[in-house]
Amino acid sequence: MDFEISDEQSLIRDAVRKTCGGFPDEYWAAKDEAHEFPWEFYNAMAQAGWIGVAIPEAYGGSGRGITEASIVLEEVAASGAAMNGATALHLSVFGMHPVVNHGSEDLKQRFLPRVASGELHVAFGVTEPNAGTDTTAIETTARREGDHYVVRGRKVWTTKALIAERVLLLVRTTPRDQAARRTDGMTLLLAELQRPEVTISPIDKVGRNAVATCEVVYDDLPVAVVDRVGEEGRGFKYLLDGLNAERILIAAEALGIGRAALRRAVNYANERVVFNRPIGRNQGVAFPLGEAKMRLDAAELMIRKASWKLDNGEPCGAEANMAKWLAADAAFQAADQAMQTHGGFGYAKEYHVERYWREARLMRIAPISQEMILNYVTEHVLGLPRSY
Repeated sequence: MDFEISDEQSLIRDAVRKTCGGFPDEYWAAKDEAHEFPWEFYNAMAQAGWIGVAIPEAYGGSGRGITEASIVLEEVAASGAAMNGATALHLSVFGMHPVVNHGSEDLKQRFLPRVASGELHVAFGVTEPNAGTDTTAIETTARREGDHYVVRGRKVWTTKALIAERVLLLVRTTPRDQAARRTDGMTLLLAELQRPEVTISPIDKVGRNAVATCEVVYDDLPVAVVDRVGEEGRGFKYLLDGLNAERILIAAEALGIGRAALRRAVNYANERVVFNRPIGRNQGVAFPLGEAKMRLDAAELMIRKASWKLDNGEPCGAEANMAKWLAADAAFQAADQAMQTHGGFGYAKEYHVERYWREARLMRIAPISQEMILNYVTEHVLGLPRSY
């Protein structure tokens, strides 16, 4: 196996790192505290062309693979931006995957160039109060009326809803009890979001507060049929097509957070002197940091394997899910150990590790829990009976 990073990938890493260098930890702490979207950072990344890294060149993007996209988002998170920086970008990087693969040519031409340039923000509306992991239980409906649908329902955890012009919205066009299979009868719509028929309410949350996540209520929202992604009733299949890419990119972001936390911890362990010597000389401090390094490097290998397989058209469901589990686990261990290394100062916001800790913890829950990944691996890789 060839683990060599190409010259182009090295240049991508260096260029992203240089751009992110203009936005230090203090910038991200201030944005998180004020609950303000990082427009300066977003615009800088858009101007550099990184938002369209995985969008085909025919639609204004760079046409690169998930490997390159994962490097971009890893470097963003590792800069200290963590999820506040990565989430500002990643829905544009991979959220339009169903449109790229299944949208009409008209839909692609109208929206993908604007996403690639950074002009168009798109949110993702799937999760509901009564349908979290069980996506087939969604209750938001869309009824066809001539040349448009009328959408009614409620979604939660819709990130960027306050600023997004459009939302990739999963709805039921056939009632669940009338569908041949529970995964049938769902449709993807690229709906307008800033409309009077839509009520958006931010959710007060523990961390990643520079990017709002919202509850969104749709009260008879009209959506043109031409804004449908692919065929009616096949939305769940289209959604699944993008999940492996999502898992890989989320894993890369977790890896970046872990590396930011580890960097802070190592620096502190070298500089902090107690009993007339740096605390990093103590094995009780040093060994957990060494373990964090090994965990992060091991997770990176699975991320690289998964992205290579996806970019080469090979099945990668197992690897993508494993990459997310391993990276989320390693990132939280690194962030938690960074807190422990700092002692009481780990609780002080000026050292930033508490922010990494809060955001790394999220990765073990979203966009899929560690337990659901274990369900996937035990059923689809080990061949054990389905547990849910």
